[in-house]
Amino acid sequence: MKAIAINGSARTGGNTEALLEKSLAVLADGGIEGEMVRLSEKSVKPCTACGSCFKTKDNRCAVQDDAFQQIYDAMRDADIILLGSPVYFGSATANLTALMDRAGYVGRANGNVFSRKLGGPVTVARRAGQNFTLAQIMFWFMIMDMVVPGSSYWNVGFGRAIGDIKEDTEALETVTHFAENLVWLAKKIGE
Repeated sequence: MKAIAINGSARTGGNTEALLEKSLAVLADGGIEGEMVRLSEKSVKPCTACGSCFKTKDNRCAVQDDAFQQIYDAMRDADIILLGSPVYFGSATANLTALMDRAGYVGRANGNVFSRKLGGPVTVARRAGQNFTLAQIMFWFMIMDMVVPGSSYWNVGFGRAIGDIKEDTEALETVTHFAENLVWLAKKIGE
């Protein structure tokens, strides 16, 4: 089993990354290897609605940039996909939504490649907007026909400055339980 955590934050080492790292650590403890992808270090252009992916059906996107294809291929290879975003003006970051749009179209054009993979969203905000952003990302998981386990609460956290999330013990407990549920589910599916 392999997991990929995609951090949509513009900050490296920020609060969203901390929650994703916590999730990856729990997965690793459960025997599931994982990797972190930081969109702050990549350039993913938005979808142009050209429809090429539905014509070529080669798991490729016609929009050229330095990162999409590599990230998409890693998502296809993963059994578990985690998507994380801070809340920017009430929603997920533009980098993450660009990736979700393009991966969604290319994946669906090629036989719905994410169907029945496991995963889920993680969001962080200074004060508000986590629920909308969580739902926004969750809609992607649902339309991709993926399996998302629950937790003891929603996978949301509070923090503004880097490191603030470490004071949000409920967020840390929630993503820990979420990742434990991913491990449990992955093992049940593997039986």
